[in-house]
Amino acid sequence: MLQPLALTFGEPAGIGTDTALSAWQRRNEFALSPFSLTAAPRFVTRRAVRLGLDIPIETVEPRNATATFAAALPVVAIDAAVTAEPGRPDASSAPAAIAAIRRAVSDVLGGTACAMVTNPIAKSVLYRSGFAEPGHTEFLATLVEEMTGAAARPVMMLWSPELAVVPVTIHLPLGDVPARLSTELIVETGRIVAGDLARRFGIARPRLAIAGLNPHAGEEGALGQEDRTVVAPAVERLRQEGIDVQGPRPADSMFHAAARAGYDAALCMYHDQALIPIKTLAFDHAVNVTLGLPLVRTSPDHGTAFDIAGTGRADPSSLIAALRLAARLAAPATATAGAGAR
Repeated sequence: MLQPLALTFGEPAGIGTDTALSAWQRRNEFALSPFSLTAAPRFVTRRAVRLGLDIPIETVEPRNATATFAAALPVVAIDAAVTAEPGRPDASSAPAAIAAIRRAVSDVLGGTACAMVTNPIAKSVLYRSGFAEPGHTEFLATLVEEMTGAAARPVMMLWSPELAVVPVTIHLPLGDVPARLSTELIVETGRIVAGDLARRFGIARPRLAIAGLNPHAGEEGALGQEDRTVVAPAVERLRQEGIDVQGPRPADSMFHAAARAGYDAALCMYHDQALIPIKTLAFDHAVNVTLGLPLVRTSPDHGTAFDIAGTGRADPSSLIAALRLAARLAAPATATAGAGAR
C-alpha cells in the first residue's frame, strides 16, 4: 500500500490521541499499515508526555507519512490550536475536531491518503459550537458533496468477524421510528449495503437478512402492521432487483451462531436492535464502517471516554481493528475478492 491511512484524533479531550499513540506503539505486533495522525502536533506531544510514552513524533505532509511511519508517528498538522485537557473539552475542541475531519477527507479524495479512520467525537461539544450536522456520518456526506459536487447517501454498518449489522434508522427516539421507517428507506439502504459488500468486501453475492420491526415480525399483523405494510414490500423489491435477501425475520432469533451463518449483514429497523447484538458479541473489536461514500471510512465503535482520557487506561483494540479493516477495504479489489464480510 503506497498511500497511508488518514487517522483523525477526534475529540481532543477524549481518548482518540491516547489510542492512536498506543496503536503506533503496537504497529509491528499487529502488522498495521502506515497511517498518519491528523491533529495538532504540539497537542499530540503533550499527550504523549502526560501518558509517559517515549514516542517520536514527526510533522509531515501525507505523502511522506509512509516513509516516516517505521521510526516515528507521522502527524499531519491541522491549522488549529488545542487547549483542551483530558476529560475537559473546551472552546478549542470542536474547531480542532472539525478541522481534522475536513483535512482527512480532503487528503483521501485528493489521493494522498488511501482511506480515513476517525476517532470518536463528542456530539454535545460540537452542537454547542453551532455544528449543524447530526453526527460524523452526515458531516462526511456533506464534505464529500462540497468537495466533489456529487451527492452521497451514507449508511452506517457496524462490522466484526462475528456479525455485521446496519441500523436503517439511527439516532431517533424509539417512538419516532415507525413514522420515519419506509419501504423506500429500507430498499435504498439494502441496495447500498449489497453494493458495498460486493465492491469493498469482495463478496460476489451478498446475503442480507432484514429484521422485522415488531416482536415476532408482527405475527401476521397481530403485533403491528408495519412488517406487512412496510418491511415485507421492501424485501420483495430487493429480491426483484436480484439481491439475496430474507425477511422480515423475528429479531429475537436472528443473532445466534447458526442464524448468523446464513447471512453477511443484518439490516435492523432501529439503533438498539442492531447495536445490542454486535456490542454483546464484539464489544472491544467492532468497527463502524460508512458505506455509500466514494471513500473508505472506518471508526472504532466506542465513545470519547472522557473519564479515562489521559490516564493510560484506554484500550486501543477497536481502533486497531478499524485501522486494519480500513487498510483491507482500501486495497485493490483483487486483494479482497472472495475474502467475505468476515
